[in-house]
Amino acid sequence: MADEGNIISNLNLDPQGADNAGQAANGEDTAPAIGFLSQYVKDLSVENPNAPECFQWQETPEMQVDFNIAARTLGTDVHEVELKMKASAKTSQGVAYIVELAFCGLVAMRNIPEDQAHPFLFAEAPRLLFPFARRVVADAVRDAGFAPLMLEPIDFNGLYFAQLQQQQAEAAAAAFGEPVGQA
Repeated sequence: MADEGNIISNLNLDPQGADNAGQAANGEDTAPAIGFLSQYVKDLSVENPNAPECFQWQETPEMQVDFNIAARTLGTDVHEVELKMKASAKTSQGVAYIVELAFCGLVAMRNIPEDQAHPFLFAEAPRLLFPFARRVVADAVRDAGFAPLMLEPIDFNGLYFAQLQQQQAEAAAAAFGEPVGQA
């Protein structure tokens, strides 16, 4: 039993009490909440176009990994976040493999302002989905007959804010009639 001075949470069940944070007068829950409902592979493509010859190649393949993030609203308070990844290994002799993955998560968001929802959908949600998508890609590459592709963690938050800063700089430059980008 906890001492009175060590109370962790307010257990005041009086609805007229002073501490009704997150609850409207009519009892509606207005507290902000975010959670994943589900995560799933939406699309997976594995190509091994030069098998079995490619298993004899001695040249170290050139690796390329690209990713993209999309989010869309499915219904009231439900969003789909899609993390698209493409990994390819090529040598001068040809393509060893190409793996394309669309890994998604259904996110429930309630009472979240837009200025906080957008960073969550395009930075934090992909960060949470990435370890699972990385495993799918590693397993697909391994199942294609190659050593698993071990991808390094990606700083989605840093990339999001860098892109946001670049867009703001471009908008400011366009507002002042300055050229944007490279000529």
